[in-house]
Amino acid sequence: MKSLLAATTLALATSDAGAQDLGATLPASIAQVAPALAAYGQSAVIGTLWADATLSPRDRALVTFAALMTRHEADTIGSHAELALDAGVTPAELSETITHLAFYTGWGNAIMATEALAPIYASRGVASTDLPGAEVDLLPLNADAEAAREANVQGNFGTVSPGVVDATREVLFHDLWLRPDLAPRDRSLVTVAALIAAGQPEQMTFHLHRAMDNGLTKDEAGGVLQHLAFYAGWPRVFSALPVARSVFEARGL
Repeated sequence: MKSLLAATTLALATSDAGAQDLGATLPASIAQVAPALAAYGQSAVIGTLWADATLSPRDRALVTFAALMTRHEADTIGSHAELALDAGVTPAELSETITHLAFYTGWGNAIMATEALAPIYASRGVASTDLPGAEVDLLPLNADAEAAREANVQGNFGTVSPGVVDATREVLFHDLWLRPDLAPRDRSLVTVAALIAAGQPEQMTFHLHRAMDNGLTKDEAGGVLQHLAFYAGWPRVFSALPVARSVFEARGL
């Protein structure tokens, strides 16, 4: 993709990547059609947002990827996948993010993401045998937290759709969430990002609490909201802000 800001680079502090051209995520058409938007992209997004240390470049890239997948942005997810890989997200972590978000944003979005990433993985020499398969050694289950979640879901919805309740337990929380190739914090991070990007703040309370239990800080959660204002839009973030505030208050933060 032609870069709007071919000379603009931002150092991404990772073990393998040097300075990365964030401008490569913006097509040349922006400057041609919307010069003011091009200026905002350079100053507010690349020059300010991505330089904010509240979130690491790796976390920003992972949050952005989750938002683009959620929103089925097939034209832009590839360049952001490249950025994520260069920022330190591993191919296995992106693979697990796609698998995880298939259950939270829909399988069509996951298929779109695999189609976008297949040529990128091929060009980088990443084979399917390098990626996590179906059979992995699962992480230990937090029995107390799972018992509380199950009791809540069973109590509220057990007679409405037993199939949903059972699949939520067996497929999601006894399997998907325990897969080891995406850390619990990162799995929560992409889930919260997807819920915000999808405009589903009513699902955020449980998952933001879980994210913070898994190590996400209040400042980082606030940084996710700030980041997604640009990538998912201000209205969706403002719909999520009251939920975040209530979670922070409940935790005494």
